Amino acid sequence: MLLTIIVLDSVGAGALPDAAKFGDAGAHTINHTLAAAPVLLPNLARLGLSRVPTVQTSPETIPAGDVHGAYGRMCEVSPGKDTSTGHWEFMGVQLQHPFQVFPDGFPPAVMDRFDAATGRGHLCNKPYSGTDVIRDYGEEHLRTGFPIVYTSADSVFQIAAHEDVVPLETLYEWCQAAREILQGEYAVARVIARPFRGEYPFERANEHRRDFSLVPPHNVLDALREKGRAVVGIGKIPDIYAHRGFTEEIHTDNNADGLQKTLARMKQAAAEGEDGLIFTNLVDFDAKYGHRRDPQGYSDALAAFDAALPDLLAAVPEDGALLVISDHGNDPTWHGTDHTREYGLLLAYRPGLKEAVDLGERATFADVGATAAAALGADWNGPGESFWPDLT
Repeated sequence: MLLTIIVLDSVGAGALPDAAKFGDAGAHTINHTLAAAPVLLPNLARLGLSRVPTVQTSPETIPAGDVHGAYGRMCEVSPGKDTSTGHWEFMGVQLQHPFQVFPDGFPPAVMDRFDAATGRGHLCNKPYSGTDVIRDYGEEHLRTGFPIVYTSADSVFQIAAHEDVVPLETLYEWCQAAREILQGEYAVARVIARPFRGEYPFERANEHRRDFSLVPPHNVLDALREKGRAVVGIGKIPDIYAHRGFTEEIHTDNNADGLQKTLARMKQAAAEGEDGLIFTNLVDFDAKYGHRRDPQGYSDALAAFDAALPDLLAAVPEDGALLVISDHGNDPTWHGTDHTREYGLLLAYRPGLKEAVDLGERATFADVGATAAAALGADWNGPGESFWPDLT
């Protein structure tokens, strides 16, 4: 049995009940994006997007009509709205406390050790937009060779460096050094390499980004691998889980590359009768359009995924399934440049479904992992309730 899960990174389905605590009451990534920059999403609508609660239908965007999939939305119980929190909860890790953030920058106890590790000084060390930080500090970085260190509202330590000044392998070594420093009382969810290139105002080299995550506890990915199933991580998925639990990792450069490689791997698995999980993250929604508050770019990315969806559905084997989910919101019409606290999207497809299936409002993102374990016969007694019976 082959299960494919595709995460539409940041494609939130409306503010969660506790969104006001995060400053996000009223956010709705899907609705606000399509209102600001309408595009037609007929395939997502037929898969079930048109039936997801609070998602607005329209002949110009998400047409109402027949549905041939399963649909719902998911609550996030972990206290956060970042990538690591959402993805870890997908696979059964519910956080009791949020990852640490550093709204005033990192303290000397961290930065002194980091400078010693690099043998250089550093620039910035405060919350910043990734595009703005290379524009504002890039030329000084070229003069000094000092890495640009910055953070955000998320639990991240980001290191930006020009590819002509700091070779990629050196940048990755600096990130690994930072990862070793940022433990215990200074632990952050991710250390992120942010290379850039070109001349002022510079261009981010997103295809060379790399995340260095905290190691998650035992989760559904481990259970699948222990059962002898293939666990294929595509895009930044392996980075988010600190490369734990995977039997194969496939790098991607952007959404289009991620879709192409996911489709190819699905066809290979189906042809070989492989049992396992293909787990993909499409990051462009978040990194390129959400944080940059670009509704048109976001809508265009949704339309591109919608156009690719028929081929993905056709590649699902008779006994297989496809899940399309999201890990948080990033409403491109919202104030600031941060993620938004929203319901996770949940769409599902199996070739044998005879009618539309309402999966309801799931109590936790961990239902995804519980479903993966049930579908693939893995032993999992952790959080989450499987909706696999609803798909069979």
